[in-house]
Amino acid sequence: MRPQKVIALFAAAAFTLALAVATGQAVAQKPRVTETKFIEISATPIAGFQFTDANRKDFGRLRWRGGLVLKSSSPDFGGWSGLVLDRDGRDFLAVSDSGAWLTGELIYDGVRPVGVRNARIGPLKALKDRPLLRLRDRDAEAVTLAQGTLRNGTILVAFEGNHRIGRFSISRNGVSGPQQYLQLPPEARRMKSNEGFEAISVLKGGRYKGAIIALSERFKDDRGHHTGWIWVNGVQHKLHLTDIGGFNITDAAALDDGGLIVLERRFGWLEGIKMRLRLVSPEEIAPRSVMKGEVLFEANMGYQIDNLEGVAVHRGEQGETVVTLISDDNFNSLLQRTVLLQFTLKAAED
Repeated sequence: MRPQKVIALFAAAAFTLALAVATGQAVAQKPRVTETKFIEISATPIAGFQFTDANRKDFGRLRWRGGLVLKSSSPDFGGWSGLVLDRDGRDFLAVSDSGAWLTGELIYDGVRPVGVRNARIGPLKALKDRPLLRLRDRDAEAVTLAQGTLRNGTILVAFEGNHRIGRFSISRNGVSGPQQYLQLPPEARRMKSNEGFEAISVLKGGRYKGAIIALSERFKDDRGHHTGWIWVNGVQHKLHLTDIGGFNITDAAALDDGGLIVLERRFGWLEGIKMRLRLVSPEEIAPRSVMKGEVLFEANMGYQIDNLEGVAVHRGEQGETVVTLISDDNFNSLLQRTVLLQFTLKAAED
């Protein structure tokens, strides 16, 4: 294909996807899931991450493992904004900005994800198992495993709109109603309804092991840094992440050494969607710190991305760190996709 034609196709795709993301929340009907049920999810493999070179495997410090385009006939499927995988990368939990949870198992062929089985969807609930009726109460944007496993454990779910962070139990039967909500810093109430909590993690190592970190999508201080909070022994402290190029934060995942991987996104009418992954070292994470991190890779519409909003990490069979991304299709399947992408995080010297 001639370079001019490739550029034209990318430009058209960029405009289409930017339009979908920019208008998705306004025009798409977000269903309210009312019951727990099994659903079928089809998975179409993605041959390569880069459109013009499907054989390319290395992208900055990321090495391509494989990806899937996920679809379901269920009208409740979509809008996946947060993701967590169990330690072996098979059991997964996703949360949707329509107020739903999705559990299931990833199927692999070697290291490549090839399918999904045993998928079950259900509603996130309010205290005392009451239903969440208003959309502003259902807008779940991030999830992390706080204790145990996805078959018997505790998760934290971050919501925007009605900003809050809830602690929920999870079992083989799905997600129960919240046990409690974290006390939020008063300043968090100043976040705009659609620019609130987008990332939630529990640090797995380092000097602040066990601390909870929550980052806002686009709540900046007077220096232009992104704002977040860290709960150390239950006490809230503010911290920041530098802004690079006007990207918004969409999720974060904790690493075993106490560091973080942060997922970011930017879109515009001409450039379409861009995504970026940053690695924040354990040494940078502390109350009142300004984190910068290392850019692992940045991708545009020349790659198999969409509106990527969820990131999770697990260990592969050889002990390698595996990074998984999922996209939010805004329940707009005509213009957007639900993609699941997996990479190996390479060592700095590779």
